[in-house]
Amino acid sequence: AIPGRCVEWTEQAPIPSPCSKNQFNIWSPGRGLGAISIHSPQRSLTRSVQEDVIFSVNISCDGVPTIQWTFMSAAVSRSIGTWQPGVYTNITEDYSSRVEMYNNGSMGLSDLRLQDAGYYVVTVTETAGSSKDTGFVLKVNGEWFRYLSITALALACVAFLLILGLWLLDKAYRRIVACRRRKQMPGKVT
Repeated sequence: AIPGRCVEWTEQAPIPSPCSKNQFNIWSPGRGLGAISIHSPQRSLTRSVQEDVIFSVNISCDGVPTIQWTFMSAAVSRSIGTWQPGVYTNITEDYSSRVEMYNNGSMGLSDLRLQDAGYYVVTVTETAGSSKDTGFVLKVNGEWFRYLSITALALACVAFLLILGLWLLDKAYRRIVACRRRKQMPGKVT
């Protein structure tokens, strides 16, 4: 990484390039500032089931950082993965097929599920041992809500038609019975 350079987002991984939009700074070895900074353009994300999400971060620190992502919800807290860009990557088995780690610290999560909704924490640790973290909130909308509402509407229409049909049949039955009674009344010439 070259200090003062930006990283351009690509499908595979960030690559160094002149600064422009949709880019992130990467860590600058040997800056000598001794502080970790984590910036993110958006910390509250909303996606639908089966979509992908990228938790974008801009990390600055001394040396090559160790980056750890953790998922937390009301029910569970579990590690997603830990890595040092260019050194090693260790993604847990639960996420191995759906997570992509990027050299700038960002993480991509594919094929979202309802249970992916929650709080995601990225912890950055410098070589010297100091660390800093920041969190993201992910809301996952279930597509099944849309299908459920359409199904409920269809069932309500079918129920209405059945009730209307029963009401019309009842009316027809009562008229037929009344006609037969009139025909059977004594003293009437037909």
